[in-house]
Amino acid sequence: MTTRALALATLGLSLLAPAFAHADVKTQERTQVRFEGAIGKMVNMFGGRGAREGITSTVALKGQRMLSTTGDTGEIIDLAEEKVYTLDLKGKTYTVMTFAEMRKRMEEAMARAEKDAANAKPEPEPEPKKGEPQKEYEVDFAITAGPGAKQVAGTDTKEQVATITVREKGKTLEEAGGLVLETHLWMAPKVPALQELNDFRAKYAQKVYGPMMVQAAPNMTQAMAMYPQMKDAMAKFADEAKKLNGTPLLTEMVFIAAVPPGSQSEQKAEPAPGIGGLLGGLGRFRKKNNEAPAPAPAAAAAAPGRSTILTTTTETLQITPSATDADVALPAGLKLK
Repeated sequence: MTTRALALATLGLSLLAPAFAHADVKTQERTQVRFEGAIGKMVNMFGGRGAREGITSTVALKGQRMLSTTGDTGEIIDLAEEKVYTLDLKGKTYTVMTFAEMRKRMEEAMARAEKDAANAKPEPEPEPKKGEPQKEYEVDFAITAGPGAKQVAGTDTKEQVATITVREKGKTLEEAGGLVLETHLWMAPKVPALQELNDFRAKYAQKVYGPMMVQAAPNMTQAMAMYPQMKDAMAKFADEAKKLNGTPLLTEMVFIAAVPPGSQSEQKAEPAPGIGGLLGGLGRFRKKNNEAPAPAPAAAAAAPGRSTILTTTTETLQITPSATDADVALPAGLKLK
């Protein structure tokens, strides 16, 4: 999986890192995105082993250059050159794209997604009655020590849980529904080499995506265009999570939809825009197909009226605190396509 495809799982996490002097490091990490319900079944059925078990990547960082490889594909990010090299190791070819070209493509993709999302909405957002205010949303943040402790990559870690709640202003989730982003971080004492790797990714995201970096993951572009509350939750997490101490070696981010019991959104045949539409659509789909809610690791998802949308997991498998120029060089024998 390329670094662009990993952006959703690592973007908020990458912003935890302070600036360090250049470090050399090699790591192995596994990333998995799990969709729940019928979508999850389809992904597991057609996505192959990678979709079911996750994707393992090898990453090497040396100065301003990082090389990541997954199976027959790879990617080199060069911050000094402001270029990304996409490698086809099986076909022995590579392509090059500048950061500016990537940013332009993302902007175009987001514009298309917003247009498609608008066209896909079967019902317009109800206009507020005369004298009624527009709906506003609030974002709550809480971080607590979790009960868990375990070894990750040979290092003792302790669990911390960061919970972000997006809800209608002045109302609780039980009253009006909303969205919960629950992040389980398995923290080790600070690992300078990994902090530098996270810092590199943060700099890359800043250079390429700028103000829209919380929307950097192409796989989530359309979802964020349709449901901007997800974007707000990610942005809040990226800001507040800097207060965490240590280095996360395993991160699980769980997106949870909450719908109030007996709400009209459960009765409509098609989802409405915004939070209510997302939540009602999920609830109706499960009811229609007579499916029990899929089990979720998040505590928040166990509450009545709540359903897990997706879970992303990033786990560090191995850390080597050294790297050479050869580790981040363009592999021999590859030709420019």
